[in-house]
Amino acid sequence: MERPLNPRLIGIGGPVEGGIFALADEEISIGRDRSNGLPIIDLSVSRRHCSIRRLGAERYEIRDLGSRNGTAVNGLPITERLLGHGDEIRIGDCHFLFLLSESNEPTNPGSVQFDDAGDTRTLLRLRREGSHLQLEPLLDEAAAQSRVSGSLAVLLKIGAGIQVARGTEEIARQLLERIFEAVPAERGAVLLFEGTRDEPTFAYSRRRDGGANSMVSAHSAIVAQTRREEIAISASGPLAGGAWKRVLAAPIMSQSKTLGVIYLEANDPGLAFDEEHLQLATAVGRILGMPFENARRREWLEAENRRLREAIDIEHGMVGAGPRMREVFQFVSKVAPTGSTVLIRGESGTGKELVARAIHRNSPRADQPFVAINCAALTETLLESELFGHERGAFTGAMMQKQGKLEIADRGTLFLDEVGELPLSFQTKLLRVIQEREFERVGGTRPIRVDVRLIAATNRDLESAIVSKAFREDLYYRLNVVSLVMPPLRDRREDIPLLARHFAAKHGKRAKRRVAGLSPEALACLEAYDWPGNVRELENAVERAVVLGSTDLIIPEDLPEAVLETTPAAEVAGGYHETVREEKKRAIVAALDRSGGNYTEAARLLGVHPNYLHRLARNLKLKGEVKKASSK
Repeated sequence: MERPLNPRLIGIGGPVEGGIFALADEEISIGRDRSNGLPIIDLSVSRRHCSIRRLGAERYEIRDLGSRNGTAVNGLPITERLLGHGDEIRIGDCHFLFLLSESNEPTNPGSVQFDDAGDTRTLLRLRREGSHLQLEPLLDEAAAQSRVSGSLAVLLKIGAGIQVARGTEEIARQLLERIFEAVPAERGAVLLFEGTRDEPTFAYSRRRDGGANSMVSAHSAIVAQTRREEIAISASGPLAGGAWKRVLAAPIMSQSKTLGVIYLEANDPGLAFDEEHLQLATAVGRILGMPFENARRREWLEAENRRLREAIDIEHGMVGAGPRMREVFQFVSKVAPTGSTVLIRGESGTGKELVARAIHRNSPRADQPFVAINCAALTETLLESELFGHERGAFTGAMMQKQGKLEIADRGTLFLDEVGELPLSFQTKLLRVIQEREFERVGGTRPIRVDVRLIAATNRDLESAIVSKAFREDLYYRLNVVSLVMPPLRDRREDIPLLARHFAAKHGKRAKRRVAGLSPEALACLEAYDWPGNVRELENAVERAVVLGSTDLIIPEDLPEAVLETTPAAEVAGGYHETVREEKKRAIVAALDRSGGNYTEAARLLGVHPNYLHRLARNLKLKGEVKKASSK
């Protein structure tokens, strides 16, 4: 019988954070009015904001009911949309996760009855030291007395050790330490693979004496044969100088699937691997296959949990309801399902990374990593290591192998921010990656293939950079498959009140201060300013107002001086701001009059920097009066 679904909303942000809301009815309305199936008492939520209804098995639809602040799914505004498991829903300033999961009904495959009748005697008791059974001293003693063979003792120690092992590396360490007790190897490694890829996704090596120099050069043909035929292999081959290297490789198996290889080697001509060693390595590989698989799955789940928490903590949602932002939302909805490379252009602070994240979150790669790298923040050498990774010993300080951002983003999305700042010599290397979808780690020789979607962003004029030979033309055409220009905030002033309220709620929560909103006078100041720093500057101004404000409403006195200087006098609340503004204008005009229109001299008379004087004149719209003063 099919088990019933248990759809629910999990509050992850805003006033609903931490709440769990079951969707048991065929349709549930959400809004500020208490008559809704899910009432949310928050001013950002309309009285009847949206509804979620069941269309059929595992099919749920969300519909906006003409709300004031809109409803968004995965960062994109919607009127109606089918919901999928894990979708993020924004209702006003409230954020939810929509989860569809089967109910965990207990099963009863059999029964056990406890019988307390009769009498028993304790014949033997194994002493417990600390919190774990101390098997190793007993096994060592038994092996020394020939009561237990050395191989069986190793297997028993491994079985006892994996009960307390907490990760893949810990299991690999215990495996090699124990197998050295019975196999005469000088060095060993545990290699774990993902699917049919030739490059191991996990590698741990160790010397018998535990020395720091534990590098193992595994023979790729033997490793490949062991994985392919699922058999243990012993082989030998010549080394430089006439010596011979002896190799043993055994598969690590879990449920008839090869996870990896145990690889052992020795250079001593007096050492050899016999059939008993092969059998022991094979048994160890089969015993530890499932623990390895469980440990890797647990580590993946922990990493995925961290990734999802980080994704929730990042502000994904693009806020805006004007025509320019509707064009952006439409672009994202069209481009996201494809695998095309995207180039996002626009001034700094317009939200280019938010668009990149929205494309990723609404694409088929949404459950894979989104990896961002700032090309302007790193030198060319560090950028190459960060993007491609490096092998151990590739350069001074490379103490271990490191995966690059490209490998981490495999099957996901790689976001190259400020791509226009890439050094010219590095652009050639990036071009090869885009064309071939493969690369080599720094210091490596083996090509690594990746499947990544590339999204790039820049605030530079790339066409001019091509003319000046600062940017490769062929790379530009590879990146500019699908392009979007983000509008500056001054071109979408209708979104400023919505953005300001959003940032006030966000930073009010962080500062643990109740902020009811912004006064009409404060909104007028924000709308009149040109915002050269775009949305980032607006957020900083609102955060400052939240931190420094003393009332429930943000008022003009809480805003930065630069914002107040731009605001027309008629829109500034109270005589104080108007008086200060007029006095500033009068002082600047007088100084420029005395200096004959010379800004440097006028700045000296006023005791300010010339750049600051230029900004004041621009904000106060004094250009006309300055010309009159200089013409006298």
